[in-house]
Amino acid sequence: MGHREDLLEGAKRCLLEKGYARTTARDIVAASGTNLASIGYHYGSKEALLNLAFIKVTEEWGDVLTDEPERAVDDDPRAPLDQFRETWERVIGSYEQTRSVWQLQMEVISRIDTDPELQKALAGPQREGRNGLAENMLGIDPETEPEKARVAGLFCQALLAGVMVQWMMDRDSAPSAQDLTDGLIAVLAGRERATAQEDSP
Repeated sequence: MGHREDLLEGAKRCLLEKGYARTTARDIVAASGTNLASIGYHYGSKEALLNLAFIKVTEEWGDVLTDEPERAVDDDPRAPLDQFRETWERVIGSYEQTRSVWQLQMEVISRIDTDPELQKALAGPQREGRNGLAENMLGIDPETEPEKARVAGLFCQALLAGVMVQWMMDRDSAPSAQDLTDGLIAVLAGRERATAQEDSP
């Protein structure tokens, strides 16, 4: 790899080991085997490099969690609720291995209001992430149903952030994949009852 790639890999390691605020330019240089001048030359600033590294860490985490086992071509397609539960089983099941990613995401969220450049850097990837969540959790194709994917992605993203907080605060009472699925079923049942009441004479 060249210095640009080395710096990115080093920054990713530093973020997971030290967090965003505690990572210095010298930490990145030490982790990447490069030099301080390389950061400015390739990325403009340490902050720009860390922002990109955070996006890459999040993308890689998402790829692992949504990487489904291969299924036979003639398998029946899963029901949406099965897909939802199975995806959450992968997310929650990976907690111990990916706790540092969860912690990093919480830290970055806490910085957004005071860091306009970070907010700007995350805007596009956040929209893409929502589409990915809609597709992987609920089977909604953003290409064919963009508006449905948008609102479903907003829902899944809000749910993901809430689940992260609960698992980090008290894992013993945090929701399981089945809890989340049962909760969604309860919400849908309430909606059906409300619709039935509206339609009744």
